[in-house]
Amino acid sequence: MNTALLIDEVRLTPILIADPPLLNTQGVHQPYTPRLIVEVVTRGGVTGIGETYGDGKYLDLARPLAEALPGRPVSDVNGLFALASEVCGDSRGPDERADASRVDAGGLRGVQTADKLRLSVVSGFEVACLDALGRTLGLPVHALLGGKVRDSVEYSAYLFYRWAEHPDTGEKDDWDAALDPAGIVAQARRFVRDHGFSSFKLKGGVFEPEQEIAAVRALAEAFPGRPLRLDPNGAWSVPTSLRVADELADVLEYLEDPASGTELMAEVSAGTSVPLATNMCVTTVPEIAEAFSRDAVQVVLSDHHYWGGLHRTRELAAVCRAFGVGLSMHSNTHLGISLAAMTQVAATVPNLDYACDSHYPWQTEDVITARHIFRDGRLDVSDAPGLGVELDREKLAVLHRRWLDDDGAMRERDDAAAMRKADPAWTTPSIPRW
Repeated sequence: MNTALLIDEVRLTPILIADPPLLNTQGVHQPYTPRLIVEVVTRGGVTGIGETYGDGKYLDLARPLAEALPGRPVSDVNGLFALASEVCGDSRGPDERADASRVDAGGLRGVQTADKLRLSVVSGFEVACLDALGRTLGLPVHALLGGKVRDSVEYSAYLFYRWAEHPDTGEKDDWDAALDPAGIVAQARRFVRDHGFSSFKLKGGVFEPEQEIAAVRALAEAFPGRPLRLDPNGAWSVPTSLRVADELADVLEYLEDPASGTELMAEVSAGTSVPLATNMCVTTVPEIAEAFSRDAVQVVLSDHHYWGGLHRTRELAAVCRAFGVGLSMHSNTHLGISLAAMTQVAATVPNLDYACDSHYPWQTEDVITARHIFRDGRLDVSDAPGLGVELDREKLAVLHRRWLDDDGAMRERDDAAAMRKADPAWTTPSIPRW
């Protein structure tokens, strides 16, 4: 083994990044959200970077994994999974383990499990290892994954109902409130103007279904023929899901997670011709068989943070291809490192059937030296060694200082707690809401 490829050190830097007051079925985003930056340093002096969730339960798993990695080959990304299972325990408390219906607000990905938490942590380490390996070999990450099949990756405008300012801090950005169809259309027009997006996804589950139907209809009128998607994060019953699907069948590209769980999604699927997509009921390998055999979903939104990294994202793509299930990519509140990783792996997947999601235009802060730029709604695939992005240590230090100075209120993402700043009586809604 070339000793230059052995891991010498792993650095973990939790940060807090600014987040707009975006609404979803659980509440509203807090003024800041936690992320974790992973740096893997080889004995050859090369540093690779990765990014994942930064809540305490992820940090508790990341720390022992970081301590166990030095001395191992940076190329041994398969070994990360066995190592994580060995050194990482279940970081949730007994109340969380007992609550089988708990939903992960960090990605609204369905029920939390210890395996899902570990995979999200491993994803940040795997990306950092691939970045370091690519930099060492002088190869882009996509070459390590088998080579790119496209030179650019298409992304979709991610539309949100939102407030003009956060209820507790009064912090504002340069976006207006969007609480009705006109506000959503105005938001979409700005995304087109600034980034050139040609498809649109609306985060639903916030208002009565009739209001969200009206918003999608307004988008269809403003952007005739453009692909449209609606995602209420499992907030609807089967009858409500079928009614919305029927009313929007002529304009929806797909309907994402209208109901919660594979069983209910299968009922909806049996009653509509509108394709159903998910990033909630198919997020791990054991969930694939039931969902696909019951035809519960026709599109899977992959997410390398969920599946354990870029290699496993490609494995998921192959399974989807074998079963004739469409593929896109889900987004969380990510920074430029994760967007670079998404773009690298998306470039290698032949069956990327739909434009990918991205929160990135909403994020005003980053830890890379040069922000990604969407052109005509697409990102060019970097051919530079590794991920093709550089860490800005000054920005990283500022965002880490914010995390250190926080009293703990923002270190755990909690959309329901943020909503209670505006409505003290707010509780996490039971599912289905409508």
